[in-house]
Amino acid sequence: MNPTIKLALVDDHKLFRGGLRSLIESISDKYIVEFEADNGLDLQDKLNSQSTPDIILMDVNMPEMNGFETVEWLSQHFPGIRILVLSMIEKEETIVKMLKLGVKGYLCKDAEPGEFKEALSSIYNKGYYYTDFVTGKLIHSLQNEDTKDSFYDINEREREFLRLACSEMTYNQIADQMCLSPKTIDGYRMALFERFNIKSRVGLVLWSIKNDLVEY
Repeated sequence: MNPTIKLALVDDHKLFRGGLRSLIESISDKYIVEFEADNGLDLQDKLNSQSTPDIILMDVNMPEMNGFETVEWLSQHFPGIRILVLSMIEKEETIVKMLKLGVKGYLCKDAEPGEFKEALSSIYNKGYYYTDFVTGKLIHSLQNEDTKDSFYDINEREREFLRLACSEMTYNQIADQMCLSPKTIDGYRMALFERFNIKSRVGLVLWSIKNDLVEY
């Protein structure tokens, strides 16, 4: 007999929560929505009075206590709960920050129902789910391997670029910070992508963290 998987929905849009609940109920009867919350503060109150969910489905932009603050709070008080972000935000800076905070998946709200179903199953059974911009293999390796890849020959300017790329700064802001042209910064980025077979900024950040080239 399959175990019941308890979910919580955290989003300030009630209509979206209602549609999401209906979708979940149509996917499988093994998923049970324990409760819904409008934001992080509402979630805190309900976690103190309701059964602890296995997975929280959470938006990023919410009033009073947003997704970033909520994930940080959860990591301190309920580290065993797995978090799947559902957001319309696809900015690399937002995704990078959420990954560094430890979310287990990140999906756009306009994802297909089949992809959402796969995400829920993967997060519960494997512990993570990421779309093509970050492979599950890379995330799993980053979070679970004790050993690190051998040191790569990175010069000091590349190290500085990597450190700034792991922040929320845009590439143009990084260029200003390093007193370089955006074209030069683009050259750094493309050279590192090619040298280490990396395809996105998110992948670059995770590779940098994994190899101790920047602080996690």
